[in-house]
Amino acid sequence: MVTTGPLSLTLYGPALPAIVTDLGTTDAGGKLTMTVYFAAFAISQLLCGPLSDRFGRLWVGAAFFAIYVLGSLVCVLAPSLEMLLLGRVMQGFGVSAGGAISRAMVRDQFTGMEAVRILTLVNLILTVTPAIAPTLGSLIMLAGSWHVMFAIMAAFGVAIITLLGLGARETLPETARVPLAPRRTLRNYADLLRAPDFVLPALMLALAFGGFYGFAALLPFVLIEDIGLTPFQFAMALLIQTGSFIVGNLVAGRLSHRLDGPQLVVVGLVLLGLGGLGFAVAPRLFPESVLAVMAPVSLWMLALTAIGPSATVAAMARYGHMAGAASAMAGFFQMGGGFVASLLAVTLFADARAALTVVLPLLAVLTIATAMLHRRLVPGQ
Repeated sequence: MVTTGPLSLTLYGPALPAIVTDLGTTDAGGKLTMTVYFAAFAISQLLCGPLSDRFGRLWVGAAFFAIYVLGSLVCVLAPSLEMLLLGRVMQGFGVSAGGAISRAMVRDQFTGMEAVRILTLVNLILTVTPAIAPTLGSLIMLAGSWHVMFAIMAAFGVAIITLLGLGARETLPETARVPLAPRRTLRNYADLLRAPDFVLPALMLALAFGGFYGFAALLPFVLIEDIGLTPFQFAMALLIQTGSFIVGNLVAGRLSHRLDGPQLVVVGLVLLGLGGLGFAVAPRLFPESVLAVMAPVSLWMLALTAIGPSATVAAMARYGHMAGAASAMAGFFQMGGGFVASLLAVTLFADARAALTVVLPLLAVLTIATAMLHRRLVPGQ
């Protein structure tokens, strides 16, 4: 379930310049297809979580993924940028179930460092699709068109609905379900937003993953249009990103037996700071170097493997009684970070390289500052 979000993001990355050309739009229009996806993904989680608290994880997951499939088919048939944007909104709305419900299913069954280790394993599984998707996307561009990529996404959504129906079990028993009351839902969200022990870890997720989604939107334009890589070479370069994430998850899984969540976060913040510094300096000093771009990306991905599970567990630790709402709000923060980062890249910078060297260092600084505030206000987390 959680791989669907990265699939929808990374599969068509090599095709973004071609989409811009075929639909007669601009680079900003191409980036906008990611921005609206992030916005729909972030907002719809606020609906998905409470629905899963009321009706169970499986039925709600299947319904949302059906919307994702329809959105993918709209993208397949899109004759214009406007229609493609509509399909991307539907995709983002439906795919939100992947993250929100998966986190809630973990919280239904596990807590503490056990939950950290399981979320680390989920992150490791999460790397399989991003490892394959850019390479697959580049091969599709050699053999067909970008429309086929969205057909593959639709097929992936159908497969998930089938697995939910045949291979998964419900983790939220009838006795633990809560009525769908809009006032209670709003009150739960308000309580979460007033709680520093939730907001600060969630904000760390927003900033750290905002950086990931931000450079995911920018890399095709920097590496393909600016440096001049082919779509296949671009896919090969992204293996650095994927390899770093795989190695990071393996190391984080081992470290989780020796370090607690706050200590893992410190390790991640050091790596994130180095990555932000790398983005600020390396692409400016070596404008034609792929490694100058991908080395900071690698550090950032290593940092996410340490920060992501621990911050997620910290945000949800005291909210098992409304795990769906807490999971949805954490997902809203995480994808909202991607929306803000990609929106800043589209609106404030005409040049993708300039956005990369300014937005990413800023997000690194803000993440570290948020972690320091969290440690001060919520000791012991």
